[in-house]
Amino acid sequence: MSSTRDHDLPGQPDDRISELAGMRVPAPPALSATLEAELGTLAPVAPRRPVRQLAMLLAISLVYGAGVLAVVTTRRDAGELPTGWLVGAALGWSIGFVVPCYLALVPRAGAVTPRWRLAALAALVTSVGFIALGFAIHPSGPHSVQYGAEHFFRGHTCLEIGLTTALVPIVLGALFLRGALPVGARGIAAALGAGGGSLGGLVLHLHCHVTDPLHVGLIHGGVVVVAAALAAAVVPRATDVR
Repeated sequence: MSSTRDHDLPGQPDDRISELAGMRVPAPPALSATLEAELGTLAPVAPRRPVRQLAMLLAISLVYGAGVLAVVTTRRDAGELPTGWLVGAALGWSIGFVVPCYLALVPRAGAVTPRWRLAALAALVTSVGFIALGFAIHPSGPHSVQYGAEHFFRGHTCLEIGLTTALVPIVLGALFLRGALPVGARGIAAALGAGGGSLGGLVLHLHCHVTDPLHVGLIHGGVVVVAAALAAAVVPRATDVR
């Protein structure tokens, strides 16, 4: 039996590793002028600050909504309606504005992307809820107006006012979420639209003295539905940086 150990024989792995270690590493090729120019333009990207963005969206949108209300004026029958209903419905519209926007912009702790499933659910609940609320509760006073089915389409002005109010939160949300939605973009966009539509509904609640259920349900509540649908169709394209 030979006393020579296996790892001392030529051609064994230790010899090959030694050969490779002694080889000269080739120099990498030089960067092309185009690639070098692109690398020179790179700059650090600031991370999203969702809570700060939400606060900015709410503040700017509320100021804008107040400006719209100042232009169109407050409802003339406000003093004739139950205070509890006026305040309670206004609170409901406000919650409908804040909650979907919160779910669209602010992810769970430790997560990066927003909660698109909950945001989509909030958009659905808000859309259905305010239509149902308008049909169920619509108090009137001596100076309130009833359009009825025969003059239903005269309410298009309220739809326009509501969608105009919804525009700012939708645009701000799209800007804040640009490039941050790999999945669930339509659900997030629908939530932004529903939140903006609820702000529009709040403005209409404080402005419009038309109180028949068709108008309050389908026009005021419909602002949420239309804003959510339009946002779901348009915002995903605006937030895609590719």
